[in-house]
Amino acid sequence: MMARDLWRPVRAAPHRPRPETWRAEDVTAAWLGHATVLVNFLGVTILTDPALFTRCGIGFGPFLLGPKRYVACALRPEELPPIDIVLLSHAHMDHLDLRSLRHLSPEAVVVTASATADIFRRIPFREVVELDWNQTREIHTARGSVTVAAFRLRHWGARMQRDDHRHYNAYVLERGEKRLCHMGDTARTDARILGSRGPIDLLFAPIGAYYPWVNSHSSPEQTVAMADEARARTILPIHHQTFKLSWEPMQEPIARFRAALQAEPSRIALTEIGETFILPPG
Repeated sequence: MMARDLWRPVRAAPHRPRPETWRAEDVTAAWLGHATVLVNFLGVTILTDPALFTRCGIGFGPFLLGPKRYVACALRPEELPPIDIVLLSHAHMDHLDLRSLRHLSPEAVVVTASATADIFRRIPFREVVELDWNQTREIHTARGSVTVAAFRLRHWGARMQRDDHRHYNAYVLERGEKRLCHMGDTARTDARILGSRGPIDLLFAPIGAYYPWVNSHSSPEQTVAMADEARARTILPIHHQTFKLSWEPMQEPIARFRAALQAEPSRIALTEIGETFILPPG
């Protein structure tokens, strides 16, 4: 597959976000591809699991060994607004991409899972916060504070084969009586803990890479069940349409996700890379 990918073009994202037009008093989220979501959280800018380039993987000098995108990132690194908080769910290379981190502002605060900060210790961010499971921390930025709580779902955290001491987090973020959640990666598990602090206004939920890896990644139907357990009002599906990490057809996850919510289509925030969602007031 990687040999064939050498000559395969990467399609442009079907939509381009315009963060320069976003209002600070809103909660606005744009899906840039894979697990990367750009969020304006009532004036604080957050970026989840940034993977901004054509490939992610292991670097060998000028070469990178890893999967190639099918759809380009919806924004280039230089098009991103200044980032206040970077959320890293776990150490897998499609979620913790060193090249992408090097292109972010050093003024950002990075929140990462326990035993993962050593991977990017040479990148000079203003502050790096490791959160263990069930820990909560108030993250202070120049544009305001966000409460971040870390929870354990069902995944694994090793970056290579034997460093399985690394943790893997889902995050619940609170600011101004609004609550967001970034699930990162997870297989089907009890997700009621995510709603333990109150209903989730917007949930970033993975729906792809389940065949045959359903012990590590939930199917779309399982994701909807977990969103119900977490009391999520709106779901932004991630972890699909970007990299070929499993054997299901590229468009199958979003089709199954939409079918699973056909009785509640208003709960779907967006379905295509580059689309932008504004959380309704109330």
